[in-house]
Amino acid sequence: MDSVLITTTWVVYHKTNSMSSKNSSKTPKITDQKKVENDDVFLDQALRPSKWEDYIGQKHIKDNIKILLRAAEERGHIPEHILFYGPPGLGKTTLAHLIAKETGKQIKITSGPAIEKVGDLASILTNLSTGDILFIDEIHRLNKMVEEILYPAMESGVLDIIIGKGPSARTIQLDLPPFTLIAATTRVAMVSSPLRSRFSGGVFRLEFYSNEEIAEIVDRSSKLLKTKLEKKALEEIAKRSRFTPRTANYFLKRVRDFAQVHKKDLDEKTVREALNMLAIDEIGLNASDRKFLEILIEKFNGKPVGLKTISAALSEEEATVEEVIEPYLIQLGLLERTPKGRMATKKAYEHLGFDFKEKN
Repeated sequence: MDSVLITTTWVVYHKTNSMSSKNSSKTPKITDQKKVENDDVFLDQALRPSKWEDYIGQKHIKDNIKILLRAAEERGHIPEHILFYGPPGLGKTTLAHLIAKETGKQIKITSGPAIEKVGDLASILTNLSTGDILFIDEIHRLNKMVEEILYPAMESGVLDIIIGKGPSARTIQLDLPPFTLIAATTRVAMVSSPLRSRFSGGVFRLEFYSNEEIAEIVDRSSKLLKTKLEKKALEEIAKRSRFTPRTANYFLKRVRDFAQVHKKDLDEKTVREALNMLAIDEIGLNASDRKFLEILIEKFNGKPVGLKTISAALSEEEATVEEVIEPYLIQLGLLERTPKGRMATKKAYEHLGFDFKEKN
């Protein structure tokens, strides 16, 4: 109760003293999209699609979002709240930017870890304008108290605050301007059911891309970077990119650097040399992936291994293993999750050159 009371005082003060609150060191980190767009130093931002036609893949999501936006526009309403989830690098943030461009509204960007207190969220919500889009990345990392303040803001457009404490405490409501919340997470299971149910515009899972889609993305990015790639080189980058656009664009930039420094053409051979230097093998496994599989096979003799044990053996956090390493290995059929633990498959043995012995 005390923490909410302190926050309430801060919110009321913020509403009546906007100049002093702007200078406050406690203001949560939030990014204005216009500022980002004017800064073309960041290559990733330059490569981000700015219209639906340039966004390759995820057709089912695009079709649903277009209908949602069109219907809202025809009714004169703002779009409903949307949640995107899926592995990192598949385009969740890009979709939020595209929705903002399609609606012609400003997008305010923050993340779950940046909203530490109720006052942080209140500061953001009370500074939104009508129709603004609030994008919260890693929403699964919001703390419970902040999350509960978000419920009435999403449902009724109000901010519930407490004045006083003890028996004399009372609740008042501040009206908020209509806004659209777009959230993204890599761990949808950690988003509470009450919060998930409030995304009335839809909860959408982003799937891994096909090699053909990744090749299209690399082709588009190479043109934006004014880099000429042969078709075989495109395909070579695509098949090593873990079915992920972010990884594909990263490889493209590193291959371009390699070719520039060594004064080489961007052909298939150059791509292979550059990616081999990065320790990326022909199916996209990096050094951490191979070490993960080698530990399962050699150190534990192919027996099931628990998450905590494999994380300790790799010297990686459990979240990194679950969110970064394992999804791609499972997608390729190199890893199996069993009730007893993680096991390398026969395909993993063959890829790494180990003899596979059938378990009885």
